[in-house]
Amino acid sequence: MSLADPRNLLSDLIAKATKAGADQADAVAAAGTSVSHSQRLGKVESLERSESHDLGLRVIIGKKQAVVSSNDWAPDALEELVDRAIAMARAVPDDAYCGLADQDQLTDRTDLNLDLFDPSEPSAEDLIERARAAEDAALAVEGVSNSDGASAEWSQWDIYLAASNGFVGGYKGSRHGIGVSVLAGEGTGMETDYDYSSTVHGSDLRAPEDIGRSAGERAIAKLNPRKGATKSLPVVFDPRMSPSLVRHLTSAINGAAIARGTSFLKDKMDQQVMNSALTIMDDPHRVRGLASKPFDAEGLPNAPMALVKDGVLQTWILDLHTARQLNLQSTGRAARGTSAPPSPSTTNVHLEAGTVSPKELMSDIASGLYVTSLMGMGINGVTGDYSRGASGFWIENGEIAFPVNEMTIAGNLKDMFMNMSVADDLDFLHATNAPTVRIDGMTIAGQ
Repeated sequence: MSLADPRNLLSDLIAKATKAGADQADAVAAAGTSVSHSQRLGKVESLERSESHDLGLRVIIGKKQAVVSSNDWAPDALEELVDRAIAMARAVPDDAYCGLADQDQLTDRTDLNLDLFDPSEPSAEDLIERARAAEDAALAVEGVSNSDGASAEWSQWDIYLAASNGFVGGYKGSRHGIGVSVLAGEGTGMETDYDYSSTVHGSDLRAPEDIGRSAGERAIAKLNPRKGATKSLPVVFDPRMSPSLVRHLTSAINGAAIARGTSFLKDKMDQQVMNSALTIMDDPHRVRGLASKPFDAEGLPNAPMALVKDGVLQTWILDLHTARQLNLQSTGRAARGTSAPPSPSTTNVHLEAGTVSPKELMSDIASGLYVTSLMGMGINGVTGDYSRGASGFWIENGEIAFPVNEMTIAGNLKDMFMNMSVADDLDFLHATNAPTVRIDGMTIAGQ
């Protein structure tokens, strides 16, 4: 079903809800189309196209709220949706902090040109060729012995939000992707690795041949791994792994964790929490950004903001609900789907680049670990304790020496952030991005 005229649909739904007894109501509608292809060793495994639409209605009666969703947009089904939402709202406990935005909080800019939609839809043949080219390039790398498969996909979507406070807004988005995973070596000595590219516009995708060649070379480089030493040493995180460190920080300053008192940074506002050379930004208005949007999920403006500046914590990540709990103002970071109320979330986040190359960043490391893969989630959000399985390469005298696996790295995020330094190789490939990161004094456990 198309969202060619969603405003009438949502406005009618909200009018029905308020007529049925809701004091406030908002509704979000989403419709999307996706095509995906996967293959292995040149043989097609799947070629699928799907079209979907969903709608979520939130009603608020006094201080009670309920959210219901449906993918049936027939008039009778929407009448039932309203009735069910009203009945649920009357039955749930009070939530002192629920409620829509006041009109003076709403953004008056819903038409920002962020270039989030690519109108060109690739054909099935285009997707098949992208995956084929990536897999062929990977298999052509000497030493690659097998394929774990290649894929290519495309999707587009429309999202609209309307509320009884008068807000109406929407935007379109698209995504293109290519990925491939291959194996190198033989028997019990086999290693695997991957590479991929995901962009808003197809023209920004990396060449499939480059993706495949990179995946093959990464797999070859991991052959014949050893175990490193057990001691306290510097750990360097490859740019594929370093964004995870940024996500640990954003989780710790999420308003929901702060309101619950379950964050190791809960008492650190306006204090130094990272190396003073480091700044982390959240920018919802990045042109062609993978997590960009012109307004937040409650209709509030969502300007770029520093989360950490010169090592000092600047803000919590807040929606209206968590802001009210903390007696603060929303930072315009509400996100939502169709089946739950809004909650705080980041958009395009990046750790700003340093001034030295990755090689210079490692040049004085006599012994250390360069991490290219992480396993497990041994993260304690309350204490900051950190322990994860890792593999990658051993560093000797500032150079990559040999591959290592079955390692464990451990520390505490509070100390890790303070002992962090970064290289100059920041690239905007994901929703959360970071350059090569070095952390001194981590505990490494190997043989």
